[in-house]
Parts: sequence; C-alpha cells; structure tokens
Amino acid sequence: MFHKFVAFHKLVLFLILSFSISAFSQVFEPVQWSTSIEKISETEYDLIVNATIDSGWHLYSQNVPENGPIPTTFTFKTNKDFELIGKVSEGEGYTVDDPIFNMRIKYFDNKAEFKQRIKVLNNELALVKGEVEFMVCDDSRCLPPEYIDLEFNLKNIEPTKTVSASFQLEDSSSENLIVDPVKWSTSVEKISDSHYILISKATIEDSWHLYAQNVPENGPIPTTFDYQFAKHAKPIGKTQEPKGITVMDKVFEMEITYFKNTAEFKQKIEILNADITSIQAEVVYMACNDKQCTAPTYKDLVFDLSQATKATTDIIVDDAPSKKSANKGLWAIFFIAFLSGFAALLTPCVFPMIPMTVSFFTKQSKTKAKGVKNAIIYGISIIIIYLILGIAVTAIFGADALNAMATNVWFNLIFFLLLIVFALSFLGAFEIVLPNKWLNNVDKQADRGGLIGIFFMALALALVSFSCTGPIVGTLLVEAASKGGIAPIVGMLGFSLAIALPFALFAAFPGWLNSLPKSGGWLNTVKVVLGFLEMALAFKFLSQADLVLQLHFLEREVFIAIWIAIFGTLALYLFGKIKLPNDSPLTHISVGRLSLGMFVLAFTVYMIPGLWGAPLNLISAFPPPLDYAESPYGVGHSKVGGGVPSTIEENLPEGARLLAPHQILSFNDYDKGMAYAKQVNKPVMLDFTGYACVNCRKMEQNVWVNPEILSMLKNDIVLISLYVDDKRKLPEDEVVDSKLRPGKKLKYIGQKWSEFQTVKFKTNTQPFYVFVDLDGKNINEPIGYTPDAEEYYSWMKAGIDRFN
Repeated sequence: MFHKFVAFHKLVLFLILSFSISAFSQVFEPVQWSTSIEKISETEYDLIVNATIDSGWHLYSQNVPENGPIPTTFTFKTNKDFELIGKVSEGEGYTVDDPIFNMRIKYFDNKAEFKQRIKVLNNELALVKGEVEFMVCDDSRCLPPEYIDLEFNLKNIEPTKTVSASFQLEDSSSENLIVDPVKWSTSVEKISDSHYILISKATIEDSWHLYAQNVPENGPIPTTFDYQFAKHAKPIGKTQEPKGITVMDKVFEMEITYFKNTAEFKQKIEILNADITSIQAEVVYMACNDKQCTAPTYKDLVFDLSQATKATTDIIVDDAPSKKSANKGLWAIFFIAFLSGFAALLTPCVFPMIPMTVSFFTKQSKTKAKGVKNAIIYGISIIIIYLILGIAVTAIFGADALNAMATNVWFNLIFFLLLIVFALSFLGAFEIVLPNKWLNNVDKQADRGGLIGIFFMALALALVSFSCTGPIVGTLLVEAASKGGIAPIVGMLGFSLAIALPFALFAAFPGWLNSLPKSGGWLNTVKVVLGFLEMALAFKFLSQADLVLQLHFLEREVFIAIWIAIFGTLALYLFGKIKLPNDSPLTHISVGRLSLGMFVLAFTVYMIPGLWGAPLNLISAFPPPLDYAESPYGVGHSKVGGGVPSTIEENLPEGARLLAPHQILSFNDYDKGMAYAKQVNKPVMLDFTGYACVNCRKMEQNVWVNPEILSMLKNDIVLISLYVDDKRKLPEDEVVDSKLRPGKKLKYIGQKWSEFQTVKFKTNTQPFYVFVDLDGKNINEPIGYTPDAEEYYSWMKAGIDRFN
C-alpha cells in the first residue's frame, strides 16, 4: 500500500514538473517582419520594413532615452554598389510616461513601418541585406533582444512612380517625428495618339484627410497641381477630382471638402509635340488629422507617357469645382444680378423709359396682341444684348482667366479703382456716357421697323441708359469674375431679365402704368444710394489685395472705420442733411426715405463695436479677420496693457507685433525674435503654426486663454510664431536651395519655416511648440496639439524653470 502511495506521488510530481517545463519553455514571437521596396527613381529606392505586432505587445522606437529599453535598430550590409541616404524613418507611434523606466518612451502597437532610402551606384545590384535588433514587452514581461535577417530584392519589384516618404537629412539625436500621411503615385491612360489622361493617386493614411482643390477663401490650403507643359502639351479643362466628403468646419465656419483613404485626380491633356515622352508636375497639399496638420507639402510627380495604358473611358471636362457648389454659386449670382436689374430700373435713365416705350408699342400697333408681341420681342432683345455682353467677356478673357484675375493682387486693385469710379459717377461727380456717334447710328437702325428695328430700339435703350446701368453692369461683371466659369453670362441673364420683364408685363396690362410713381428727385436718390453701396464694396477688393501682400495698410479697424464713415454719410444724406449735385430741392422727406435712413443708421451703429474687437457676424465676410488688426481690442486700446511690460513699446524691435486676440508679444521672424530674447534674457517658445491650421486656432482660443498660461506667454517668454503656409515670396537675397528637395529652391516664407522645422526638429506637423535657450538648443521635449490646459501649463512651466 505504501509503495502504491509513493508511486502515485511520483506520478503527480512528474506531471507537475512536465507542465512546469512545458510552461517555461513556451516560445513567444509577437512580432512578424516583412519587407518591400518602392522605386523612387532610376537610382533611388525606399527599403520598407513592416512590423506586425500581436495584440497586447508593443515594439520600442529607434530612439529611446539613455538607460531605457533596447531600441529598434537597423543595420545594412553596405558595399560599393549602393549608399544610404539619411537615416531610417519610422511612423508616429505613441509616446507615454513609462512608470518603470521613469521616462517618456515611444513605442508602436499593432503595426509599424520603417523606411530607409538608398541610392544605387551599380545597376546590376539585385539584393540588399540587413538586420533588425528589437525588444518587445507587454504589461507583465519583456522578451530579450532578438535579431532578424532582412532581405530586399530589387529585381522583383515592378516599376512604380510612388513619391518618397519623409526621411531625415542630417544626423541628430532627436526623435524623428516627420509624418508623411499621403503617398502619391502616377499613371497615364491613352485616349488617342494626341490625347492622354494624367492620373495622380493619393493614398491617405487612416485618420488623416487631404483637402480638395477648391476650398473657400481664408480656409485650409487646397490641393493644387502645377503641370510643366511648356510648348509640348496643353491641358483640356481643369484637373478632375472625386466627390469627397463635405462637412461644416466649426473652426473655419465654412463648408470644406476633403478626402479619406484614397483620392484620384485626373487631368486630360493634348500632346503638341509627338517626341515628348514624359510630363512633370508638382502637387502642393496639406493633410490633417484630429490633432495636427502637416505644413504645405510640395511633391514632384512624373507621368511616363511611354507606359500609358489604353483608356477605357474618356473623362468629361467640367471646370466647375463641384456641380452642387457651382450651381449654388451661379444661383447666388443670378439672384443678385436680378435684384441689381430692378435697382437699375429705378434710376433716372431707365424708369422714365418704361411708360414711353410701352405706350409706343401699344399705340403704334394695329391690335393689342400685336403691341404685346412687339413689347415681348423688345424685352427678349434686351436679354440678348446683355447676354452677348456676358458671353463676350467670358470668351475674351476665358472662363478660368477671370477667376485667376480676381484673385490676383493687381486686378484686385484695378477692381477697387473701377468701383470707386462707378461710385463717384452715381454720386454725381461726372457721367459715364458712350460716344454720340454710336447712339446716332443705332437710332437710325431703330427707324427701320420690323424685328431688326425693335432689336435696335432695345440696343438704343442699353446705350442711352449706360450712364446709370454701366456702373451696375461693371460691378456685376467684377463680382462674377471672382466666381469664374460662366458666371458673367448668368449674371447678365439675371440683370437683363429684371430690365426686360416690366416692358412685357406693362404692355400686356397697360392699366398697371397708372400705378407707377411719377418720375422725380427720388430716382436720383436711388442712384446715390447705389453709389454709396458700390463705394463700400470697393474697399473689399482693396482689403483682399492688402491681405495677400500682408501690408497691414487696411487692417480690420481701418476697414470698419471706412464703412462706418460711408454708411454714416449715407444716413445723413437720406435724412436730408447732405445734398449732392444732381439732387432736386427737398422740402420734406418721405416715410420710405426716413425708414431707409433709420435702417442705415442702425447698421452704422451696429458696426461701431467692431472697432473694439466685436466679431460683427452679419458682415463677417467683408472686413479682414479678427487677427488682422491694429490691436487685439481695437482702436484706442493700449498695445502694451494687460501684463505686457510698459518698456516693451519703447524697445520693440522690427518684426514684433501683438498677437490677437490675447495681446501677446510675438515675432514672425526667427532671427529677430532670438535677438530680442537675448536682449531681455528670456527663453524662447517657437510656435510652428499656419494661417490655415485648425488646431493652432483651437490652442490659441481654448488653451492660451487660461490665465496662468496667458501670464507666462506675456511675461516669462519670447514667442516666435512661424507660419509654414505664408505665401509671400522670399526676398531675392534669401532664396536658397532646398535641403529636402535637391535641385529645388525655397520660394516662399512659409517654405523657409517649414523646412527649418523639418530639418532642425525632425517633424512637419502643426501646431508644434518648442522651448529653446538663447543658443537655440532645446530646453525640454517639444509637444504638439495639447488641448488639456493643465498639461500644457506644466510643460511651459517646466521649460521656464529649466531655463532659469
């Protein structure tokens, strides 16, 4: 019995030992590695290493602090057949405070992608070998460092046109945070021997989105293609894009279209030189996720015509940004033009012609039906005349040229001067008239009778009334030009329809003529009111030119003050306190004129708080934005109040400004800001931002308003805000070669700051904040979008404490 008991216990002990050995001998392989290759050019390739990580495990970054875990490390067996370009780049990952190592560590979950660019020196090179050393952990254990062999077969890849991902250009111990969430590839489809379709495909990483080609004014940076055709080819229509996703953006307060996952852009072209084999282009774009945006990014594209595949379908050339938005814009133009036509009816040049012309047709015709018919033909003739004008403007300048003109600085200035001339004409300074020879020739043709005679009668009306209708028509064409496409034609259709309609209606119902008010001084009042409105609109074009050039000549307060002066003067005119050259003697004012005067006065009073920073939402589309202001809180407010030392104004160097709306002293130039920091012996906070950066505005509006943070921004640091999307051109002596794009030059101020951020700090997203000392060296770890005010405050305080 005892022997059986001992035997039983031996068996149990054996089983326990077996399970223990089995348990401790389990092999974990939580990371699977794979390789691939992207061909960048004939001599450059990207070696891509993908790590697939089991759930619950994480792989450490290439850059970890000293005395931390084992970093992921790549080594390549180099030889004379190729050379490495830069360092291995990696994905964004997660950066956390590790409680064990007591430091911030970056790691990857689920998957990670690493890239190493190489330059091939020997075309016979077929295989590149490498090795990766790595360490993985879960919440309870870590595995020892492991080594995996990597192989890259250059002969098994198919030639692609994938544009490179971001990579480091200089040695730095700082962490590489460069993101490149959009990968571009190109292809070509052949329609015929002379017609091709150039296709640019954007592959967008999860959670990121790429903006459309058409975004509203003052919105984010649109995707833009610049094709280098020279004399070898020409485009047919605009670059087509997919439908995308249109949302109401809460920050920009506008509808914006963007793309997720993939987007394909197509440009139809006609080949003019049969010997050409490729087309080069450049795409400029901006990508964002919920936390950050990339700086405006420039990528070169190459379209190999010799590799073109046969097109299965042709593309329909449609110059409109999108059918829905284009139709919406055209309807708005038509409605405004229609109302403008009714306004033109109430001018001294047109209104008296209505009863005269209708009476002529009804009395000269043998029957009432004949008179109505002639009046309708007369109205249709008016429509045809103005349509011809709209078609001529579009044909002469081109459907797209008008839009390009309207966004050009010089044409904005021309439009401003043109509207000022029209306004002065309406106010009575002079009359815009056509040569008498034209009028006499048209009048002779009108005497011929029949359809031709009626048409020339309509033309005579258009010419005779030009002194009243000309400024209105000119203003409409200027506004329509800003829309581009067929907007001038639609505008003239709406305007002429409003002019022609009364002639046909009053001919059909002559009794209605008795209800018309008599001609008199009120007709000139209508002209004067239109003159004031045109003058106010003119300053919108001057403001647009000033914004583009960033001259700060017509800042928000100045613009609003001008509008207050214009509409205040109009109110005084309507109340009879001011008389203009063509006004009739005024013994009293009518109820209608009094009501209009009170409305204009109320509107004038509404604008006054705008001088002190009120948003003025009713007219938000007209004045410059809130941050384009003389001072954050408007006219009369001290520029150095609220915590900014009074000595600053006396010592303020060139290039400094007060950042609205928080009145923070800020520099837009790195060198000038650093010089000032040395003068006052304060640490520097670099603020890499953008005019179109959504999360930058969120930080300024929601985080910087925290009293403790605001106090530090005003008193304890020197803020240097560098706008990576500043489209102003660099001075000639500052134009230098790009370090990121060999052979290219930096043309814009924004490109200079974007490349500075990428090269020095190894990241290209905004917002991005860096604390540096007076030598430009990092004080603490930079951070990006941080909506938690307490976390942001702790980061700022740590930077200031370390500097002190």
